[in-house]
Amino acid sequence: MIRYIFAVVLAMLSMTAVQAQRMLPKQKGLEINAGMLSKEISDNYYLNLTLTVNGKNGNYWIWGAEYTHQFSGYRDVQIPLETYTGEVGYSLQLLGDARKTVTLNAGLTAVAGYETINRSEAMLPDGSTILDKDNFVYGTGGRLTLETYLSDRFVLLLQGRTKVLWGTDLKQFRPSAGIGLRFNF
Repeated sequence: MIRYIFAVVLAMLSMTAVQAQRMLPKQKGLEINAGMLSKEISDNYYLNLTLTVNGKNGNYWIWGAEYTHQFSGYRDVQIPLETYTGEVGYSLQLLGDARKTVTLNAGLTAVAGYETINRSEAMLPDGSTILDKDNFVYGTGGRLTLETYLSDRFVLLLQGRTKVLWGTDLKQFRPSAGIGLRFNF
């Protein structure tokens, strides 16, 4: 009987020990994100490629590159506005279960990049001239991310983000929402 109890206890302990370890310090992840900048026009979107490096307690470093594409209306013409940015920051785990299956993280980043207006063409088809110029931009970004593990290596991300940029002739405050997938290696 003692052998049977010992075998059951050992089997139960081994089941909990078999669970994958998640958010290990120094573990890296590559994530791809896409989302919308506003709900006005369907062509307002962003694409983001980010490298993450895990720290302690579910926190991680963020290194990312982003492309945003949006349109601004002028009479009958849609003027393309494109921004290329890089960001570096840190994300803190706010909430999460013990196994890190679902977590809520908040991050703060420094942002720098370049924006173009109408692909650097000042003249519009109707003869009007755009007075705003292409600029180098810089600022800060914030993100709130809900993360859930699909498997031991793949993480599904739902993000609410915002950027505040200076040096721009466009909107300074730029909120966005999106979805992403991270591969941990």
